[in-house]
Amino acid sequence: MSGPLHTILCDLLGSRYPIVQTAMGWVADAKLTAATCNAGGFGFLAGATIEPGKVEAAIADVRARTDRPFGVNFHMFQPNAEEVLDAVIRNKVRAVSYGRGPDAKTIRRLKDAGIVCMPTVGALKHAVKAVELGADVITIQGGEGGGHTGAVPTTILLPQVLDAVKVPVVAAGGFADGRGLVAALAFGASGIAMGTRFLMTTDSPVPRSTLDRYLKTKDASQIKVSTAVDGLPQRFIENEELKRIEDMALPARFAMSARYARRWGREAGLGPVGMARLALRVMSGDDGGFRSTVMAANLPTLVQRGVVAGDPVHGLLPSGQVAARIDRLESCAELIGGIVEEARARIAALSALSEAN
Repeated sequence: MSGPLHTILCDLLGSRYPIVQTAMGWVADAKLTAATCNAGGFGFLAGATIEPGKVEAAIADVRARTDRPFGVNFHMFQPNAEEVLDAVIRNKVRAVSYGRGPDAKTIRRLKDAGIVCMPTVGALKHAVKAVELGADVITIQGGEGGGHTGAVPTTILLPQVLDAVKVPVVAAGGFADGRGLVAALAFGASGIAMGTRFLMTTDSPVPRSTLDRYLKTKDASQIKVSTAVDGLPQRFIENEELKRIEDMALPARFAMSARYARRWGREAGLGPVGMARLALRVMSGDDGGFRSTVMAANLPTLVQRGVVAGDPVHGLLPSGQVAARIDRLESCAELIGGIVEEARARIAALSALSEAN
């Protein structure tokens, strides 16, 4: 297949269109990942939040729902990182996404197995470093994106990275439609990646009570960056729980995280020694530090409360600013079909304009 919407990204990932669904923790499950792939996009399974011992079953679940290639994400600080690595290699998963944790040896192990390595970064220097370590594709997320994010807007970060690296670049942060896809391609990107837009679909596992809160958020300024949760900048929809945490004194946040960490450690099968080793690994990472390590357990507990338990008042709601533009829930097939149709219409309009001049 050829045409303006068929890029090198499609060839690398085996997708029909250069549209990627990101691996949102507890959201990018087998159903959403498969629905994305079946609709012509490329979905990433959220391997970073799969419980130890269940990674193989999760990959098999995706395979049972689609015959299309898909990806899995992970980070080196999760207790079962080796389990994920072994599973993606054994199952010949098409691609992996990750942050800045894996070293060159780990990346080489994946590449030797024929797996496309596709990290997500939020800064120019991290993009350059990721390519030096062996990345095949770079996803850049501008500050508009949800979850952990940087401060540089996509329109600034994207051309910087395109000028600095020689591998395909995927644009993320602020994308939701065909206009955005065409704009990213015009910049020189090989495709777009979207998280919030896929979260807000009928194929998403997020309960309707939480999705309604996303749909009601119409002011992008209410989707704000905060460092109060785990010490690192993250973008959330402003709600009662986020305000409560931001009003807490730092010692109270530490105490809250200690409670959550003990519970999480028990569920992950980690004893005191295992928890200490994991904390040291986190602290040694690029974003590590005492404050962010101590407060790290706040995030999974409160995000699960929001997007898994369906409590948009007492849980946290990670979101890109693009949520303020989304007014309805569609299936992945309807979403991707609409993006492609609009993108083709915009390209045709631009071609007509060029011919007229």
